[in-house]
Amino acid sequence: MRKVKLALALGVLLIGGCERHAPDRRGQGIDADNPLEIAARERGVVSPDAETPVGVFERSHDLGRDAMCVVPDGAGQWRFAVTASFGTTLSCPASGTMVREGDGWRMRFAGAEGCDALVREEEDELRLPGSLPPQCNKLCPARASLSGLRLPRASWSADDARGLQIRDGQGNMQQPCGV
Repeated sequence: MRKVKLALALGVLLIGGCERHAPDRRGQGIDADNPLEIAARERGVVSPDAETPVGVFERSHDLGRDAMCVVPDGAGQWRFAVTASFGTTLSCPASGTMVREGDGWRMRFAGAEGCDALVREEEDELRLPGSLPPQCNKLCPARASLSGLRLPRASWSADDARGLQIRDGQGNMQQPCGV
């Protein structure tokens, strides 16, 4: 009889423990000293606290691959290279500089005077505006455009950005942010 009472008491305790809620860990932050956290930040797998556009933005789709690299280029300025693919024979490579403006970055495209755009990163995705100034029409051949381009962030690492390979206008693979 005593064994039955003990088993019943243990059963009640086990069932009672099932209704416990997990401890509330909100507001405790990230353990910055955790070796896994340190390694992930060093590799660029997770976002560092700094709010810069440095890194790689990239996505593949049915028509090809869109990619962008961003590296530091002096105090408060960054250099970028981007390409958007519109099929096997049509792509739009461009490059330029970026500066912080409000809660986004102002992209100034090289080779197209007056072609600039305010871009934002929302939910780890860099978003170009749906329409660019007419001066930007010379960036892309035919009817292609960088307007509305959305690129998910792939890395926060400057090293990854320097190593990103993008096809130039002649189809040759280059590392435009590696220089």
